[in-house]
Amino acid sequence: MAYVQVEADDSRLEEGPEGLQFKSFLGTDTRTGNTSAPQRSAGVGNADRGYLADEARPKGTGGFWTVEYYQSYFDVDTKTVLERCYQTMNPLAAATYVPTHLTPADLYGPFWTLTTLIFALFLSSSLAASISAYLGSQPEYDYDFKLLSIAMSLVYAYGLALPVLLWLALRYLGVGEWSVVEAVSLWGYGQFVWIPVSVLCVVPVPIARWVLVGVAFGLSGYFLGANIYPILASAEAKATRLLIIILALLHFGLALTFKVLFFNYYVVDKIGSDISIPGVPGDTPTPGNTTVAARWW
Repeated sequence: MAYVQVEADDSRLEEGPEGLQFKSFLGTDTRTGNTSAPQRSAGVGNADRGYLADEARPKGTGGFWTVEYYQSYFDVDTKTVLERCYQTMNPLAAATYVPTHLTPADLYGPFWTLTTLIFALFLSSSLAASISAYLGSQPEYDYDFKLLSIAMSLVYAYGLALPVLLWLALRYLGVGEWSVVEAVSLWGYGQFVWIPVSVLCVVPVPIARWVLVGVAFGLSGYFLGANIYPILASAEAKATRLLIIILALLHFGLALTFKVLFFNYYVVDKIGSDISIPGVPGDTPTPGNTTVAARWW
């Protein structure tokens, strides 16, 4: 009887029968004892809004009350800021603005957009009023610096406080995947269209200013609505969508306030003669005398 020596194939023994290999499909978190998956917000449902998370931007090392925590949100170049400002006036890009242009969100652009808008409102309205006063035979014009404080309070309240309040309301309603930084960034960039409109409203033509204010109201309102309504619609409570009506009314109030306070000057002919006041010397009206005066309306 003959014996034949057979060498064992260690590689095939390790692979198992038919070349099968054993792999572990457990996550790496099992080694640390953490096997629970992250829970989504109850108000979002199954909507995939992963681009709303600002995980792509590294957080600062300090707490949220320190400057280092917000330093990364101001790390953006001028070209990116200008591109984001320009795209807010493009209605075709409004629906995809967040995933295309605002990833990750920043605070540098919104801050300077709102600040520039404040000075644009004050300077343009003051310049237009002085021109109207000059054309109306009133060369002396006193600048009203109260308009600057009004513009600052109005713009910062609408561009900073309102998105924060909306974010808090959505958190309370269960929509928790929209970051407060993204809310402020979206609202700040959305007010960029008012800057060129403020400059163009220097023209002393009332109908032109109404048209410009209407265009700015439409562009900025459509931009904000196209980006906010999907977030409201993702909530389980259908009544959350009604918030878009409140936001539209607030936006309309902002546009009307801009028109009344900053873009409401024109030059008119005074109709009739002055009314004499008894006891005031030199106040006798001259028949047929008409002048040109600058008025606000």
